[in-house]
Amino acid sequence: MMKPIIIIAITCLAFSCKTPEARQPISKKSGSFIKESAERNIKLNEREQKQIFAIMEKQPEKEFIASESGFWYYYNTKVEQDTTMADFGDIVNFNYNIKDLRGNEIYSFNDIPTQNYAMDQEELFTGLREGLKLMKPGETVTFLFPSQKAYGYYGDTKRIGTNIPLICKVTINSITKTQNN
Repeated sequence: MMKPIIIIAITCLAFSCKTPEARQPISKKSGSFIKESAERNIKLNEREQKQIFAIMEKQPEKEFIASESGFWYYYNTKVEQDTTMADFGDIVNFNYNIKDLRGNEIYSFNDIPTQNYAMDQEELFTGLREGLKLMKPGETVTFLFPSQKAYGYYGDTKRIGTNIPLICKVTINSITKTQNN
């Protein structure tokens, strides 16, 4: 009577010591969404660059500068003196307007009040934040931002829609250095 119980126990023991097997996923992701999204963004960027280059070609009298960050700009008013530029935490007082690439005004200087911006410590769209770092007090610069440097996919939820490249004319009134700098 003991023999069948021992045989069953040994059999159960032998089969229960099996190593765990990896389970296969229920659904497999191919990564095609990411590839398609990247391809769409590349095409969008190429189309916007063509539009920006067409604007620059129509204005040969202006000296456009390509930034390292992926936008273009020219000086309306340039300060030649070696004056201060904004560093982290400095308060930048400035005015700006926003137009689309056709020159249609989206926000005028009157629509946007004078801004006091703590450099890199407050929200501001990427291109403008990087553009302010290139400027000195008293300068006026016109920036041409592709949509990924402007408000990108989401827009500003008011007047700027999805993937809209922008032209911004910016004047820095003053830069107040913080105690850290």
